[in-house]
Amino acid sequence: MPAYVIFDVEIRGPARYQEFMAGVKPALEAAGARYLARGGAHKVYEGDWEPRRIVLLEFPSVEAWETFYNGPTYQGLKSIRDECSSARLVSVMGLE
Repeated sequence: MPAYVIFDVEIRGPARYQEFMAGVKPALEAAGARYLARGGAHKVYEGDWEPRRIVLLEFPSVEAWETFYNGPTYQGLKSIRDECSSARLVSVMGLE
């Protein structure tokens, strides 16, 4: 079953964030993930959520996502991301 990961990101340091992106894109590809949405226009229809920049990723499975997230490559890149942005992040299991 696929897993979908939703990031709500606020970028404070665009140049440094680009360094993160340069490393994370090939790491995501190696993990079998793909972008479904990345920073496009969005509109809130209900509730009080005020997302900043939304990124939606698809992974082959929850296990693939957790292996990627907890692995040394992403954890090293995450330290860069944390320097220049803040994020909310959730994963949800897809349908069979």
